Amino acid sequence: MDGIPDYTGHRRVVLNDEDKQRELLNSDELPRDAKVMALILKSMGVDEFEPKVIHQMLEFMNRYVTDILQDAEKYKEHANKNHLDITDIRLAIQSRVNHSFIQPPPRQTMLEMARKKNSIPISEMPEQFGVLLPPEDWCLTSVNFQLDPRTDGSKSAQEAPIQANTEDLNAPLSLQAPTLPPMDMKP
Repeated sequence: MDGIPDYTGHRRVVLNDEDKQRELLNSDELPRDAKVMALILKSMGVDEFEPKVIHQMLEFMNRYVTDILQDAEKYKEHANKNHLDITDIRLAIQSRVNHSFIQPPPRQTMLEMARKKNSIPISEMPEQFGVLLPPEDWCLTSVNFQLDPRTDGSKSAQEAPIQANTEDLNAPLSLQAPTLPPMDMKP
């Protein structure tokens, strides 16, 4: 299959020329299913694509149809039917669409979410030079642990004040994660 080399050096199929399209569809190089897939792509407005796209689309189609038929067969067995009918296939397609393909939220919902998010003003940027960092408590460069010199185990880390004297150096140490202050999103 001839085509135009793209920026990666691969060949891509161009179907915007009627002669090239007829040549592709009349050639014995492609199987019938691949020719049909090329026509489907052309009908959807895809004029240029790599040959691998046809193989990927055929693989997806084969897997999708196989899964639908297997699900329809299970529904037929569940209904104690002898033959597969259209209702089993419709049920299998509907269940596959509901679980495999997620529809985007409606446009109005997205606009409402954007309006709500954009109603919160962004805090002002300080007029200083250099790297702008958040408060020290939120930086990775700050101390992120505390020593808890509990000797008798009677007081918890929040109740016992941290003391650093020489008597506590031999006491067992435990690490306590810091508590982060709540974020203030107001300007």
